[in-house]
Amino acid sequence: MDKRPIGVFDSGVGGLTAVLELHKILPGEDIIYFGDTARVPYGTRSRETVCKYATQIVHFLASQKVKAMVVACGTISTNLSGAEITSAAPNIPHITLVDPSVQAALAATRTGRIGVMATPATIRTNTFNNCIAKSMPQAEVLGVACPLLVPLVENGMTNFENQITRLTLEMYLQPLRDFGVDTLILGCTHYPLLLNIVGDMMPGVTLIDSGACAARATKQALEQGNLLSKNQTGSTIYYMTDTINNFASVAKKFLFEDIEDQCHHILIEELDNF
Repeated sequence: MDKRPIGVFDSGVGGLTAVLELHKILPGEDIIYFGDTARVPYGTRSRETVCKYATQIVHFLASQKVKAMVVACGTISTNLSGAEITSAAPNIPHITLVDPSVQAALAATRTGRIGVMATPATIRTNTFNNCIAKSMPQAEVLGVACPLLVPLVENGMTNFENQITRLTLEMYLQPLRDFGVDTLILGCTHYPLLLNIVGDMMPGVTLIDSGACAARATKQALEQGNLLSKNQTGSTIYYMTDTINNFASVAKKFLFEDIEDQCHHILIEELDNF
């Protein structure tokens, strides 16, 4: 039995899709979530900037004595290497979005034509493509950079009928339709809030929720490492670098509950102390 919390982090609120799944499948676990909401989005930044910010967060979570870290951000998962995470937080296992999402996509595809929707910083690394190629060399993969989707989600424009969001998605989805994908990885944890719209616009295509995949991989890792807390009910604390009100308002759309009392603001400058 290990009662230490699980650390989950993202550039903003997108990683809450992983938290929601963790609440479902590991209800007895305590969770510490960190959203770098003052510096979101990461997806249009350089690798150097992404790694600098992410390493600060890793140090913070390590200071909170977490037993595992979930990198619930596609941009960080594909830019900050496993060795860099291990260097920043030795002896703390970490789970990224890439391998769990790729394995789910490979299990789902019938034709070997797989799409990846993600931020520009994720797509330029070709990490998803390379990971798929290792397991299925014959697969054909198309990655599409979607720089406008994170701001739309962060601003709550996720309603099924939202025409601005639909027009934006149409621009990004058309190349994937033309390519003939039968499986589509949502390679950013913000995108599952658009799952219903994307599903409506891509009928017959299997959608892979990267946040949920990472959560399920976390459960498996904790079971294998004998790290489960085995409590009946866990608690979650949320840290963010911008205002609590804004975070809690958007988070309610992800978690379907009011979490404002569980939120704590932390100054970016304080991250240098960990």
